[in-house]
Amino acid sequence: MNTPRPSGTSMDAGPEPQILTREDGATIAYHQIAGRTPGVVFLTGFKSDMTGGKALALEAFCRQCGQAFVRFDYFGHGASSGAFADGTIGRWADDAASVIDRLTEGPQVLVGSSMGGWIMLLAALARPQRVAGLVGTAAAPDFTEDIVPSEMSPAQKQDLARQGYAEIVNPYDEAPYRITKTLLDEGRKHLLLRAEIPLDCPVRLIHGTADKDVPWRTSERLALRLRSPDVETLFVKNGDHRLSEPRDLARLTHVVGRLLDQLQE
Repeated sequence: MNTPRPSGTSMDAGPEPQILTREDGATIAYHQIAGRTPGVVFLTGFKSDMTGGKALALEAFCRQCGQAFVRFDYFGHGASSGAFADGTIGRWADDAASVIDRLTEGPQVLVGSSMGGWIMLLAALARPQRVAGLVGTAAAPDFTEDIVPSEMSPAQKQDLARQGYAEIVNPYDEAPYRITKTLLDEGRKHLLLRAEIPLDCPVRLIHGTADKDVPWRTSERLALRLRSPDVETLFVKNGDHRLSEPRDLARLTHVVGRLLDQLQE
């Protein structure tokens, strides 16, 4: 099963990350550069981290154009504390809201990759006055309901019911995913594609037509559900899920740059 995930191949992420401590003592690792607003916050994919190609390409872009930027790891991801198997969609969305609240000032553009596209929507709904725009790449809202269960084998579903988790082959790493029943059950509290999504900020969606992890029609459905009148969807012919080749990264930074220009007009 191809569970939505990566934001790209890990690269040299530079110095040690800074640490944000949550109210419950959990720690969020992050990197930040100062600059003008709207700032940019990058939200990674499922079991990915902030050292991926998209995160670093956006950081370099923001540094070059003088824009504020933050990349971070959710609870149980990368250099942050906690066990991945203990994470949920709600927990990760709350991490994103905390990053917005405590590490940024003024309006922000959220850029979400795969699962990060779901997290950015939830964060925008939680902080509508702070979020000026959204950019999703292979956005995967509702994947715990629409993708994961349908791709699990009968044996994996039995494991899930019997022991509360199932081991899933990870196409991007030797170590398997551990999908918990808690993750799937809690994800149902945050489903978005069943009704209008009450967001009015501009949204840009990028999706590869050959994405084997998250169908490109997910972005089509998302565009239709968003209340905002300013939604653009860009489909990349034969593009895969990761969209991390140099031309893909150039496309992403171009889309983000155009949105920033629009917001600063």
